[in-house]
Amino acid sequence: MDNTLVKQNELEKAAFVLKTIAHPTRLAIIDYLGKIGRKKVSEICADLNLEQSLTSHHLNTMKLKGVLGSVREGKNMYYFLKLQEVTQILSCIDNCKLTFSIND
Repeated sequence: MDNTLVKQNELEKAAFVLKTIAHPTRLAIIDYLGKIGRKKVSEICADLNLEQSLTSHHLNTMKLKGVLGSVREGKNMYYFLKLQEVTQILSCIDNCKLTFSIND
């Protein structure tokens, strides 16, 4: 098997995941669920001080792209990290201690 093809496939997968999580709210949700575990939408909104409709949109997007999973219990929908590796991205960001300004 050609190593170049394997590397290209891995890069495409990484780019797909990075595009999916590339939003401050999504990163906050991933960080939260990575530390806390599965939670209801209302709990995520309350704990992160987020608006429910926007949070639901981000949760649904990440679920459709395979980053999150969900399970319904009664009338409540619980979300959890399906792709645990994304927490490593947050660790890398934290370790880098980004010091640049967005306006630079």
